[in-house]
Amino acid sequence: MSIIQIATPFNIDLEFEIAEFHKRLFAYIIDFCVLVIYLMVMKNLYYGSFDRVSQGIMESHIGIDILTISVPMLLYSLVNEVLMHGQSLGKKIMKIRVISLEGGEPTLGQYLIRWMFRAWEWPFLFGYVFFSTESIIAYTLVTGFLGIIVIIIIGVTKKSQRLGDIAANTAVVNTKSKLSVQDTIFMEIKQPDYHVKFPEVLKLTDRDINTIKNVVNHFYKTHNADTSTRVARKVQDVLKVSTDMYAIDFLEKLLADYNYLATKE
Repeated sequence: MSIIQIATPFNIDLEFEIAEFHKRLFAYIIDFCVLVIYLMVMKNLYYGSFDRVSQGIMESHIGIDILTISVPMLLYSLVNEVLMHGQSLGKKIMKIRVISLEGGEPTLGQYLIRWMFRAWEWPFLFGYVFFSTESIIAYTLVTGFLGIIVIIIIGVTKKSQRLGDIAANTAVVNTKSKLSVQDTIFMEIKQPDYHVKFPEVLKLTDRDINTIKNVVNHFYKTHNADTSTRVARKVQDVLKVSTDMYAIDFLEKLLADYNYLATKE
């Protein structure tokens, strides 16, 4: 299992397992199947059939076809990764996600770069041009051929990156679905009388908080307190606070305080 280390703002390196190629391939196949099913269902809804649609009917539906079929299919991977924090439906099923090599979740700009590079790696499935089973089969074969180049690039790069990952400075790593803390930095604080213990936490950036969240997740995955202890000490030095709390409790309290204060602004 290949491991990558990502430096955090607290001078602590976090380790991530690079996603195995077969997981990335199956995730792509799942997403591809979702798009094809969506395409065929919508075509049948609009035209009553997927095959043998007359030219006149095609021209009468061109606007709504592009707007409700082609555009959603075109933006599928980008919107999914942004809204699902580095995952598409396929990636979520295969328990992998995109992360930034700068630490934490990729920025919108990084997601955009990954998405744009798909045009040079795997062609977009643009719905309006497909009106037959044969065209889907032809597209699948072309995509598979071009995929050989992607496989070679992923195989020779040190961090198993495709061109989009290299350009965006991202990587695809394994993730766990069962954690005691959610994967995003935001959590719902339900207590109406919640008490903030460390208001200084607002001095930290979203990236700092994201790093703390990754450290907490890492603790519950490995039960190794060394990293959380070092990060807790570093954060206390940065914020100029002191506490007798255990390191993991301190970091979780920081996350809760941050979320409570951020939502109250």
